Amino acid sequence: MKHLNLDRRNYLPKHGIRVPFDELHGLLLRIFEKVNMTKGNADLLATILTRNNQRCIYSHGTGQLSHYLEELRAGKINPQPKVSVIREAPASLVLDGDGGLGYFPCWAGTEKIIEKSKEGGAAVLTTFNHHHFGSAGNYTRLAIKHDCIGIALSDSRNYLRPENSIANIINASPISIAVPAGEEPPLVMDMGGSLLPFEEDLFLRLPKALLKNMALSAVIKALGGVLAGIFREEIIESRWESNQGSFIVIVNVAHFMPVEELKVEMDRFISDARKCRPLPGMNQAELAGGNEWYWEQENREKGIPLSDEHVNSLQEEAEQLGVMTSFGRYENTRF
Repeated sequence: MKHLNLDRRNYLPKHGIRVPFDELHGLLLRIFEKVNMTKGNADLLATILTRNNQRCIYSHGTGQLSHYLEELRAGKINPQPKVSVIREAPASLVLDGDGGLGYFPCWAGTEKIIEKSKEGGAAVLTTFNHHHFGSAGNYTRLAIKHDCIGIALSDSRNYLRPENSIANIINASPISIAVPAGEEPPLVMDMGGSLLPFEEDLFLRLPKALLKNMALSAVIKALGGVLAGIFREEIIESRWESNQGSFIVIVNVAHFMPVEELKVEMDRFISDARKCRPLPGMNQAELAGGNEWYWEQENREKGIPLSDEHVNSLQEEAEQLGVMTSFGRYENTRF
């Protein structure tokens, strides 16, 4: 596809093989079952990570596998969490993740508030007492599949210290906002909250940029951390090292305007943007989420590209758990 910014992929492999979705998903499913996850949770996590690889978001796909397995082996993550409802109202939901990975309360909770939004037009989820919830775009992309706008962000428990600079508030906690479209790629902003590193000379040259970055990080902490409840004393003392929370909002488009009208207008907006002159070094103008959408289509057809180093890492993790791999059968896809 000549219109793709192929050199801008998240850790684009320069050499490797292409693996079908089902092959990689099946491997991850067997690995997660070996570390005592339930089949349902193992299947969900394998699906989300493989789908992110398919979008070339490797950093939040199987790039997380070794870290998760290490934490599970060390007893820091509950392999079989029992997610519980702490508080529920017609347009809100609060879930306790029971020390497991954040994917499980956040995915189930997002599905639930999508249903809630059908009645009232919008609904909000907060979660706490869990680990990493992955890419914030996992949940906003789920929203747009249901003709909803999604907002998702997460933060981890850490503290500002008086002996340190206020600039330490800047961190990479994730935030995503997604808006559905029709024929064009949907608009999906999915990023870490750290836009620029704090350096004194940079601050003197671009004070507004760094002050705005501090404001963004503060809002993520206030909503994804404080409102989510991750600083409660009883959570801090949990047996699991579960220090993260989330804040997820679903806006049901049909309550504000006809869904098709929004999609037509979004298509016009996105199409106009894609006709603009691209940024330096880019061969196509794209809005947020455009590249990932195209890569997902390409890799669904051709297979997910995995570097040799990535394949070796997956094989090593699988072998440690006695799980067989079959990457060799895809040598004919080598690039």
